[in-house]
Amino acid sequence: MAYEVARSQARPGRGLRRALLVVGVTLFVCCVGAAGLGAWNYQSIRLAQGPAKKAAETFLSAVSSGDHEAAYGRLCPATREQWSLPRFALRAQTPSAIARYAVEDVKISSKDGQQRATVSVALTRQSGTVDQHEVPVVKGDDGWRVCGNPF
Repeated sequence: MAYEVARSQARPGRGLRRALLVVGVTLFVCCVGAAGLGAWNYQSIRLAQGPAKKAAETFLSAVSSGDHEAAYGRLCPATREQWSLPRFALRAQTPSAIARYAVEDVKISSKDGQQRATVSVALTRQSGTVDQHEVPVVKGDDGWRVCGNPF
């Protein structure tokens, strides 16, 4: 007796559907992961803007009120090494002292794992002139400090 072995005929395209399903699921997981990472990054930047802005405002408030010692204390160590307190106080009053300030923008970045910010401000001098200035602030172990050219 001869038996005929029936061959199972796979449906055409079944392997293609399976491959497309795997690719689709993989893309979905990657997109969800990328969206989550983007949201986390956005949130961390957004949360850092407030303290960076506050550091610049505290510094500028001290400068505009004439409390140069308090303003000098808001500088990072590297900037304090470049400026003595008497030189800093003199520079804060030259060419014209700051009467008012308005924070316009805060940009956060990270370099070598250290958060940095650039706080854009409009400085109104006692002479009436308005200067655009960027206050560089850096997050250290003891919080945000003005670090760089303060004027």
